[in-house]
Amino acid sequence: MSRLLVVEDDETIGSVLESSLRLHGYQISWQRTGRGALIEAEHGEFDLVLLDLGLPDLDGVEVCRRLRAALPSTVLVILTARQDEMDVVVGLEAGADDYLTKPVRLGELLARVRAHLRRGTTHTPSKPPIEVGRLTVDTAGRRVCLDGREISLRAKEFDLLARLAEQPGVAVSRDTLMSEVWDEHWYGSTKTLDVHIAALRRKLTDSAESPEAAPRISTLRGHGYRLERPSV
Repeated sequence: MSRLLVVEDDETIGSVLESSLRLHGYQISWQRTGRGALIEAEHGEFDLVLLDLGLPDLDGVEVCRRLRAALPSTVLVILTARQDEMDVVVGLEAGADDYLTKPVRLGELLARVRAHLRRGTTHTPSKPPIEVGRLTVDTAGRRVCLDGREISLRAKEFDLLARLAEQPGVAVSRDTLMSEVWDEHWYGSTKTLDVHIAALRRKLTDSAESPEAAPRISTLRGHGYRLERPSV
C-alpha cells in the first residue's frame, strides 16, 4: 500500500483529500502545519507528498525544500492556490516534481497521483548504459556519470535526461517529453519541463571540468529539446 503525506491546513480540503485518497487504497498521514510535516518526514517513509504552500507556521517553499532534502526519492507534488508563473518556477526549483493549482478536479488529482506512483514502481528492463561522449546514463542502476563522476539527480531530472540520451542529436518534442516523463494524460502548464531542463543544465555544467565541456541540451523554440552529440 502506498503511503502519502498530505500537508494541508484547510480543514475542508484536507478532509476531502484524506477521505478520497483512503477510499482509493492509500495510507494517509495528514499534517496541518509545516513543522508537523517535517517531523513526520523524519520518522516515516512516504511514496508521495501533496503539499500546500499556504501554511500557517512556515513558508511553504521552505517546507518543500526541506522535505526534498529529507525525502530525496519521494515524489513531491505542490497543490496550491498560487497560480503565478514565478510561483510555479520557485516551487519546482525548491524540489517539487509536479505543481497543481487549486481548484483541481478530484478525478484529475487522483489520476495524477496514480501516474506518479505507477512510474515510481515500473520495472525498468535491464539495458546497457547509454554513452553520449563522456556522459554515461545507466537506466538500470539509475545513475548518471560525467567523466566517471556520478551526478546526483532528482527522479524526474534523471528520467528526462535518460529520455533525451536515448536519441542524442534528435529533436524531442515537448509533448513527447511531457507524455513519456510525466503523464500521458498531462493537462496544464508545461513550465515544469523548462524548470527541470534548467536544473539539468546547471548540474551538468557544475559537474564538468569546464562549462564548455558540459553536455549541451539545446532549446528548439516551438518544438522541444535536443541532447547534442559531442563534436569529438
